[in-house]
Amino acid sequence: MKRLVALFALLLAPATGAAQEATAQFGAGETPFLIRSTTDIGIIRPVMERFAALSPELAIRYEQWGSNDLFEISRADCQEGRPPADAVLSSAVQQMVWLVNAACAAPHRSEATAALPASRRWRDELWGVTTEPAVIAYNAELLDAEDVPRSRFALLDALRERPGTFRGRIATYDIAESGLGYLFAYSDSLEATTFGALLEGFSRVDAVATCCSAEIISGVAEGRYLIAYNVLGSYVASAGTPKVGVVLPEDYTLVLSRGYMIPRGAAQAGASARLLDFLLGAEAQSLLASAGLVIDMDAEETGLPSSARRFIPLSPVLLVARDPNRRALMLQVWSESFRPAGTP
Repeated sequence: MKRLVALFALLLAPATGAAQEATAQFGAGETPFLIRSTTDIGIIRPVMERFAALSPELAIRYEQWGSNDLFEISRADCQEGRPPADAVLSSAVQQMVWLVNAACAAPHRSEATAALPASRRWRDELWGVTTEPAVIAYNAELLDAEDVPRSRFALLDALRERPGTFRGRIATYDIAESGLGYLFAYSDSLEATTFGALLEGFSRVDAVATCCSAEIISGVAEGRYLIAYNVLGSYVASAGTPKVGVVLPEDYTLVLSRGYMIPRGAAQAGASARLLDFLLGAEAQSLLASAGLVIDMDAEETGLPSSARRFIPLSPVLLVARDPNRRALMLQVWSESFRPAGTP
């Protein structure tokens, strides 16, 4: 028991030496504006360039972070009274709900935010600005269309019937490293009767857990992986390669909306509110759609009936995902089922 407690403490310990993965500058105004985000710079660049053009007074510094590191620095800023970023945008929305619940956010209300469905706003302090399904991605050159599993049940059958084909060639997020990956795994554990069987199947074929969307999609495009499970379709779209196809799982498809927060005490809270309203407006939504960050989930567009769509709500329900005991157990079960990327 003491060893398990020690293991759980290590798993739950905050990351040290957290740092941004990349940075970009937009605009050359006199007023500094800092946004920290998990969204890749290359994907969101057109949106930020347009906002900078509309806000010539701002010198925007855009920092790209991993979700867990972004959460840790945002939490530390809040709890230690340090100057925060002016805006935070993250795909790991369970972490954003935690920050709002801990009184780390500033309120804002406008026509744009009021128009959002209830599932995409909480307490006028957290807002969902994108619409992104979690998909099954596959190498379209190495897998025939009829061999691509189109549901979790079909994926299970494929793993049982052809373990040699898929050994070491199934990939998904490492939920210890990826807050988004943890969110999807947690959501699966609530939704799917197949969750335990999938973990068993992944373990049997030595499935790979790796860090991030770009790495996973790159691996599929290169043929290192045949299938990637529960990755954001937006990253497949942004990759723009015909080598990678996507399937919206027919049993159910998780749909994420990235969470935007104005940190309490932000120096440029007014500009942060303007950026939020811009992101929710028609022009930015069109730019986000071009980047694959806004997908029309209507059945006519996707072929997916409403009964198979599972929107992840911005609500206190997600606080359960941050429960230390539940998280520790999930991480332990996951680590027993996957091997890290790069291991034989």
